Amino acid sequence: MSPKHATPTATDAPAAAPGAVTAVDPRLLVREQGFKGYVTEFKRKIRSGELGSIPVVLGVIIIWAIFQSLDSSFLGAENLSKLSINLVGTGLIAVGIVFVLLLGEIDLSVGSVSGLAAAIFAVQAVNEGMNEILAALLALLTGAVIGALHGFFFAKIGVPAFVVTLAGLLAWNGLMLQVLGSKGTINLDADGFVGNLTRYFFSDVAAAYGLAIAVIAVYFLSAYRDSSRRKAAGIPSRPTSELIFRTAAIAVLTLVPAYVLNQYKGLPLALVIFLVVLVVADFVLRRTSYGRKVFAVGGGTEAASRAGINVVAIRISVYTIAGTMAAFGGLLLASKIAAANQSAGAGDLLMNAIAAAVIGGTSLFGGRGNVWSALLGMLVIGSIASGMAILGIASSVQYMITGAVLLAAVVIDSVSRRTQKSAGRA
Repeated sequence: MSPKHATPTATDAPAAAPGAVTAVDPRLLVREQGFKGYVTEFKRKIRSGELGSIPVVLGVIIIWAIFQSLDSSFLGAENLSKLSINLVGTGLIAVGIVFVLLLGEIDLSVGSVSGLAAAIFAVQAVNEGMNEILAALLALLTGAVIGALHGFFFAKIGVPAFVVTLAGLLAWNGLMLQVLGSKGTINLDADGFVGNLTRYFFSDVAAAYGLAIAVIAVYFLSAYRDSSRRKAAGIPSRPTSELIFRTAAIAVLTLVPAYVLNQYKGLPLALVIFLVVLVVADFVLRRTSYGRKVFAVGGGTEAASRAGINVVAIRISVYTIAGTMAAFGGLLLASKIAAANQSAGAGDLLMNAIAAAVIGGTSLFGGRGNVWSALLGMLVIGSIASGMAILGIASSVQYMITGAVLLAAVVIDSVSRRTQKSAGRA
């Protein structure tokens, strides 16, 4: 091929005309402008309806302030330690719900799946004498298979997710009752593998402080490395002052809870498990191609399909994750009471799991949210329940307040989406 007909490349692009101004996305300059740039960006997000986690964080602060003013033991070490354990079981289920909501779908079966997983573990570990670790893995595998089955009927056959998971809610609850048998309750070994998931504490003060310091160090080093790479590539990066400020904020958010937990029994194993799951799930959603595909499918299945994404596979995988997390949460809930019984997975469990994800900031309309919503939402729900219990207020009031908070979260989400559409950002 002669030079005359050679295919042009990026290096063949003509130089900019003298005096021309290169267009730059203003959002890329935020980092270089320091705190002033972030203040401007924050104002822009508020005006355009991008509220993020601001409403729920303010909600937690208000709830804690109210209950602390009514009873000084609310923010005591013992109550906060118990709160951190109580939110884990439902919180793990809520993590799976976040994945489903990112698709703009729902899973009504997670409560029943969690109860079935606990029943299978109890029968195998207690009645059949199976090794507890193997029994726990079997329970998790059961949840994964059930989730994949739901995803198959939804994504491949075309049955609405609401119908599929509603059928699952009934069917798996019935199977759980069948597995438990006539007695209806199987007590677990409180000192066994699963029993220790919610009963074991790292009593050495070095454990909580060590974990906090490790989190601070990892954050600082990763942020510093990212900033250095951006500077080397000539890309706007965070100023050193902001990096120090963010690290100091992380230090407060980790060292203060570590100090409080050490005033009681130490660092709960259940909390460590929950945080590890959140970090891994957050990495998967934000740092992997799979996570980007989940958001893409939630943003629009047709566009995602045209982009070459296997929508069916993503949907099945998400429901598999939801089923696995439901089973995991079921094991933690069984550990808390050291038993698997007929009421497992019933009551307000499903409501709280879905409410936690939504209250925490994950949109019901799909395509927006993160797994930390499960933690924030459970902090709201768990704090309300804990405060009500301390004050001796009836559970009926708790349900009404939680319902009102859930409605407020959905209203905020709807208004936020409408504002973003008006601003041309949705």
